[in-house]
Amino acid sequence: MMETSMLSQILNKFSFLFFLAGPSFAKVSPDVDCIVLHLERVKCTWNRLDNLSVNYTFFSWFHGKQARECELYLRNYSINSGCLQPYGEKDNRFTTFYTRLVYNDDSFEGKHALVNKVKLNPPTNLTVQNGSDLNLWFYWNHSYPKCTQNEVRYRTNNKKWDAYTVTLGKQNYCINLPSSRFRYELQVRSRIDEVCAASDWSDWSKPVFWGSYNSTDTDPVNGSMFVWIILYVLAPVILILLVMLLLRYERLRVIFIHVVPKPSLIPQDIEPWLKIPKGLQEGFKANYHEEACPVREYRH
Repeated sequence: MMETSMLSQILNKFSFLFFLAGPSFAKVSPDVDCIVLHLERVKCTWNRLDNLSVNYTFFSWFHGKQARECELYLRNYSINSGCLQPYGEKDNRFTTFYTRLVYNDDSFEGKHALVNKVKLNPPTNLTVQNGSDLNLWFYWNHSYPKCTQNEVRYRTNNKKWDAYTVTLGKQNYCINLPSSRFRYELQVRSRIDEVCAASDWSDWSKPVFWGSYNSTDTDPVNGSMFVWIILYVLAPVILILLVMLLLRYERLRVIFIHVVPKPSLIPQDIEPWLKIPKGLQEGFKANYHEEACPVREYRH
């Protein structure tokens, strides 16, 4: 009996704690995140962790404006997970944006600063053409060119991307003296510049192409480096070798002379190549006879 009464007391305590904590668990505030899409709509999402099982009614408004219910809900597994609302005036992002989620008697409100939370659409009408100045020109259109900063990236033959920031307000980019042997792939993205309160970058536009792909061609950067190596390294080496060879052959001259026959005291051998008088030729004849003299080692 004693054990039974103690167990019932413990269960009563747990029931009382659960009763007190129940409303707090039921009223967990959903995390609402909002962003301005191309200064045309406000997109708000919640239930990002898929931990809600009820359909909230969404209300939103900018400071000083009337609250309005969501016009277009975004759904996930038959549960409202987001909303698209009209944006209104272009300067609305500089004011506070309010949200409210309502379900039965539960209501959750939030404040949002959207001044830097703008995501523009990618530029449109991309074109690329070879200009009369032999440069490659890349053009595009954008709905808000005055406060829009653009970034261009391009690559050749599916190699590494090179990105360049374009001057504020410009909607074109120039590639100097492109090679027709390469295939150029170009893209552009946009964002609101810092002078108008910077925003996030848009997605990259669809690529445009120019030229023909040739995988056997070398990269233009590597080709130019190879030319510089030849000019500044190999050329001096070749020049030094030529100077050394010139000096060497200057010292060792090769003189070509006729073959001279082996000298002989016999007149008939001398006469063909030396024009010697006949009386002098007689002087070359041997007119004496010398006998052999025996030689031996001296001994005492």
